[in-house]
Amino acid sequence: MTVTEQVDVPLAPLTTMRVGGPAARLVTVTTTDELVDAVREADDAEVPVLVLSGGSNVVISDAGFAGTVVKVATTGVRVESADRCSGAFVRVAAGESWDDLVERAVAEGWVGVEALSGIPGCAGTTPVQNVGAYGQEVAQTIATVRVWDRQARAVRSVAAADCGFGYRTSTFKSATYGGTGRYVVLDVAFQLSLGDLSTPIRYADLATGLGVALGERAPLRQVREAVLEQRRRRGMVLDAADHDTWSCGSFFTNPVLTPERLEALQARVAGQLGDGVLAPVYPGGPGLVKTSAAWLIERAGFGKGFGMPGPATLSTKHTLAVTNRGGATAADILALARTVRDGVADRFGVVLENEPVLVGLDLGGE
Repeated sequence: MTVTEQVDVPLAPLTTMRVGGPAARLVTVTTTDELVDAVREADDAEVPVLVLSGGSNVVISDAGFAGTVVKVATTGVRVESADRCSGAFVRVAAGESWDDLVERAVAEGWVGVEALSGIPGCAGTTPVQNVGAYGQEVAQTIATVRVWDRQARAVRSVAAADCGFGYRTSTFKSATYGGTGRYVVLDVAFQLSLGDLSTPIRYADLATGLGVALGERAPLRQVREAVLEQRRRRGMVLDAADHDTWSCGSFFTNPVLTPERLEALQARVAGQLGDGVLAPVYPGGPGLVKTSAAWLIERAGFGKGFGMPGPATLSTKHTLAVTNRGGATAADILALARTVRDGVADRFGVVLENEPVLVGLDLGGE
């Protein structure tokens, strides 16, 4: 057995935000069987369970977690099939580094995740959040997700069509059991095309950086490097020496609006900022549109570095990121996020929603 157990373990070092109190008990697992057993044993004992992998999309309270934290350190990337006709079918253990997987995909000529380069965390968390960036989402390449269903007490294989994928959400994120997630991701199977060129470039800044038109393709390696360059400029590639990366990435999701809510927003924007000024609009799904959270934040008066020199500030590179400048507490992070959220709501009538999972915390007022 390779399970390790510790008590009263600080959780802050296990997260990219670097805040959070101790876990009453921390269990680190390296195989899928150990992962299932650890969660099942805690549930049998009616002990609260928190499953933690890369720690890149979570903010844990200063009180910590009074239960069992299961740290996922499982590994394995298995190519189950690969041919020009059907592409590559690749099964990835939940604890595998996501960016390592993307780097390998680019090297192997597996097409479909190259624009998701530089995203921190592990493969098993990507379907939970339906991770996306620069015009790609993991939902576009996921074939199945194998999970431990804590409520049914069974391993299930969930087809992509049954995952409830939406903008930064899924069934795995919304379904709960015992106060935390009902489903524990064990591995993810990706269906990827084979080739040397990317999927069509859908993001304007990325197209400009690559020197191609929107909708054109580019060599996989060039796309990965261009995405990494974009993310570094925004402080979105982890760097221990750069406090702009001591964050959860984007703290708020882009608001998805009905046409009626968009009309109300645009009227509010014009009233606040002057006739002729409109919030940016992007496709948001059938009958819906999306606008930019960063645009709203900046025009509500919260610029890059807002909160300086406090321990918690907006990134000096990107207003969507709430950052720990060193010594911040979870309470500091939430206070800043609440200030920004309420300021945007007061000015534009849109309530921003947090993207990271809050453990033992609540933004309140929603």
